[in-house]
Amino acid sequence: MNMCKEIVANIKMEERYSGLSLVFDGSDVLRTKIGEAIDIVTQKTKMTPTVFDNSQNPKGSKPAFYIEFSDEVQRESGYFFELVLRELNIDKCINDVIEN
Repeated sequence: MNMCKEIVANIKMEERYSGLSLVFDGSDVLRTKIGEAIDIVTQKTKMTPTVFDNSQNPKGSKPAFYIEFSDEVQRESGYFFELVLRELNIDKCINDVIEN
């Protein structure tokens, strides 16, 4: 089952920085699923990104996980992001489409 409607993914890459945001409805089920996917890929790749979970933030922002890499690790981060997206059955990010 494709999870693109339940979890909205967005990848941002710049010089010496890359990030993946996973925005969802804040449910405990999806929070657990996303956390487990990140843990699985971290163990598999031995890469240690910075991970922020604002899904329980009372300030009213959209619930999301943010996975970030900086410095030299940035070049390998795409592989990490790809594995997380596969683990979550997400096959499309919101920035995949380029409109002219």
